[in-house]
Amino acid sequence: MLMAGAASLAMGSCDDYLDITPPSNISPEVYFLDADQLANYTINYYTSGNTWSADDRGGAFPFEAKDYNADSYYHDDNGTDNESGDGAKSPFSNSMGMSVGASGGLWYFNRINDLNYFIRTVKPKVENGEVSGDPERIKHYLGEGYVLRANEYFFRMRKLGDLPIITHNLPMDRDKLAETSKRCPRNLVARFILSDLDTALTLLSNGAKTGGTNRITRDAALLLKARVALYEATFEKYFAGTPFVPDAAAGWPGATKAYNEGFSYDNQAEVSFFLDQAMAAAKEVADAHPLASNNKRMIGGSEFSTTPANDYYNMFAGTDASSYSEVLMWHAYNTDLSVSHQFNKYVKSSSGYTQEFANAFLMESGLPIYAANDYMGDDYIADTKENRDWRWRLFMKAPGEYIYENSDIRYGAEGKKVNGEPSYVPAVYSTSHTFASRTGYGKGKMFSTNLAFGGDKSDMTNTVIFRSAEAYLIYMEAAWEKYGDALDGTAWSYWKELRKRAGVGEPQVTIDATDLDKEWALTKDLGLYSAGTRITSKVLFNIRRERRCEFISEGHRMDDLIRWRALDQLCSSEPGYIGEAYYLHGCKMHGPMADNLKSKTLLKYDQADDSKNNVSSPNDATGLLDNEPKYLSLYRIHSTSQWYQYGMCWHLAHYLSPIAQNHFLESSPTGSDIENSPIYQNPYWGTDPQSYAER
Repeated sequence: MLMAGAASLAMGSCDDYLDITPPSNISPEVYFLDADQLANYTINYYTSGNTWSADDRGGAFPFEAKDYNADSYYHDDNGTDNESGDGAKSPFSNSMGMSVGASGGLWYFNRINDLNYFIRTVKPKVENGEVSGDPERIKHYLGEGYVLRANEYFFRMRKLGDLPIITHNLPMDRDKLAETSKRCPRNLVARFILSDLDTALTLLSNGAKTGGTNRITRDAALLLKARVALYEATFEKYFAGTPFVPDAAAGWPGATKAYNEGFSYDNQAEVSFFLDQAMAAAKEVADAHPLASNNKRMIGGSEFSTTPANDYYNMFAGTDASSYSEVLMWHAYNTDLSVSHQFNKYVKSSSGYTQEFANAFLMESGLPIYAANDYMGDDYIADTKENRDWRWRLFMKAPGEYIYENSDIRYGAEGKKVNGEPSYVPAVYSTSHTFASRTGYGKGKMFSTNLAFGGDKSDMTNTVIFRSAEAYLIYMEAAWEKYGDALDGTAWSYWKELRKRAGVGEPQVTIDATDLDKEWALTKDLGLYSAGTRITSKVLFNIRRERRCEFISEGHRMDDLIRWRALDQLCSSEPGYIGEAYYLHGCKMHGPMADNLKSKTLLKYDQADDSKNNVSSPNDATGLLDNEPKYLSLYRIHSTSQWYQYGMCWHLAHYLSPIAQNHFLESSPTGSDIENSPIYQNPYWGTDPQSYAER
């Protein structure tokens, strides 16, 4: 059980531009003297459901939300091509959206400073035998400090790119802090992160004496290493020749600083190094941790009480994931200890899977839907499950599969269904967050079979944080980036294992039947592009598809789109722009499902005052999917919406976040001279407060 740490941090004054806090008022002479004290300190740098945020606290290990308003990594795909609501959380605004702040932002190092304090204080104590307790536990908790620091750095590198590498305790002195503000090129930051993880791997156990997989384990750290290495390898490959990598000839802004004079960068060598690191770490994890089984039984509706246990489903929807070899780290809850959440109360609400995502899942034969003769179509939500990939069948909830209050009450378009009355029509609009999925395709990963978990703060469904399936996917993708279509035998074997668990045919069957033009028409998969150009390898596309489908609702999608540089084609001013508005869609609500609605007034469109519309119009010829107006067009509901005319757009600068102005001012020699600050701004951003992206 993960519990709040005993060591609370003292807050104090600091220089704003590094945004740090003194590490602690706890004296090392009277603390850090036994293993329990080390454990209590590091657990303080995990996080809980009500403090997790992908955009703010992503350096802490995530858990699910307390309620629908709180962020959760189970909701982090919302706004991508996988999931959507009404555009409210979409990062793809036609307006410039993100702007340079006057202060604040992600340029803060308080948690890194605290972890530096821990490592620098505890490491010599451990080496000198000054910490009492079990040696395995002592080493393990020191190793946790390195993993936590690495994870903090990985989060900030993904958001900001180049960073200061700080391993000492930050002094409260302007000149020394200004020196510390010098940014290191991102490839060196990534190497530093891997170095921290390598150190951790020499210290960590796999949890027999330290809380098991409920805390950081050695294999979780190894998977994090593989994740970091693949991220950096692909980012540097696809952003080669741009200012986003440390290439002076391409306009890298770091080249303007004297302290970077003489720095040399070999893109191909760096990419190759990180790919090798990713493959080695991923293979070690994958070979040690087989996948959970899938016994191919539907989970939902009346089958809740009669369906045999399905390990693949229950790994996410149970309360104790410790028995699954696939799970490397998870989080437990206990209402008796007031440690719970409300995920199952709100999983049915607001966002849902897109029609484009639905179309991406393969048939059991391994064929895409356009190449198969046994695809049942999408006139009804449940039809899309027939003969399909079991990841779609298990983790997408069709009408009738959400149990609302008891086994005889179903959830559908007209509310509760009593006495087993079937509901074929999804709810796509409601005044209550509890009762509607905007797309019609309900989210179901982590949906519990325990009805008691649907109440207020009563949910004890566990959260899976790291699992070995990711190692399989990392190795496959890194192997393609290394060898091209000629994947090695290990990559093919991992791919077949994932397909076997998903109940889907051989990868080669899919590759042979793949038509990339039809994929774009039906799936609008953003992963079809890198650097504004359509990829041509069907093997690579299907590896990306495998990752997309395996990680349904696990929050990886946006990071993948960033590192693949898969969004340039949405920039109207950039080469490779697709030349058409990019819209996302929900189910075919205006087809037979609308005909089966008992109350036709539920769906409101073509209202005189279009602010009263709650769905798109079947008469709207703009923004169609596969030239079909019967699908819900998620951003074509209200004409005042910024997405209505332009669809989803992207700005090149948004691949990284800007640094707020005050950090430049306060790190300059005079406190007011931006040009002489050791900090430089990220590509295509200015330094004036409230200014938007330049590209």
